[in-house]
Amino acid sequence: EREKQDLIAKIEDLEMTIKELEEAITTLKSEIAEMQVQMKRAGEDREKQNKEFQMTVADQRETQKLLQAALKVLKDFYDKQGAFVQKKQEPAGPPPPAGFEAYKKSGASGGVMSLLQQIISDAKAMEAEAIRSEEDAQKAYEDFVKETNASIEAKSKDIVNKSEEKAVAEGDLVQAKESKEAVMLELEQLSNYNAELHQSCDFV
Repeated sequence: EREKQDLIAKIEDLEMTIKELEEAITTLKSEIAEMQVQMKRAGEDREKQNKEFQMTVADQRETQKLLQAALKVLKDFYDKQGAFVQKKQEPAGPPPPAGFEAYKKSGASGGVMSLLQQIISDAKAMEAEAIRSEEDAQKAYEDFVKETNASIEAKSKDIVNKSEEKAVAEGDLVQAKESKEAVMLELEQLSNYNAELHQSCDFV
């Protein structure tokens, strides 16, 4: 009778273990599926960011190229104008100190050319910032993918381990049920034998 109770308790325990393992495996599978979706989305986002980066850099480089060309045309124009003006001028006094020569060439040239030079510098700075941001975003994406893949791998191993535990528990459950059937049969036979003995004793 005690063996029967022990087997019933073992069967209940194994059934509970199997149920818990099944739930854990289902949870792990859904977590893995969610991680794969997140990784796919991150990849799509990264692709969009990279296209935006490529366009930004191309725009900034084109801006720099056009402004450099404009700056060269203006510089050539103002240099010719300056040379033309200087030919007409008569030398007056000592040469100007260093640093003032550029301003002497033409009063109008300085403002426009320095403005163009400033815009070119801004475009270069924007390009450098875009490159830095792109590198940071790419590194963050690669780290995310690496961590997510490691997590998926760990969860996959956990699924394999839990599946093996479940298989063992299911095997133990089958065995426990068979043992219970054998004990029940033995108890029934003992009960029948006991009844027969009791009857034969009562007869006497």
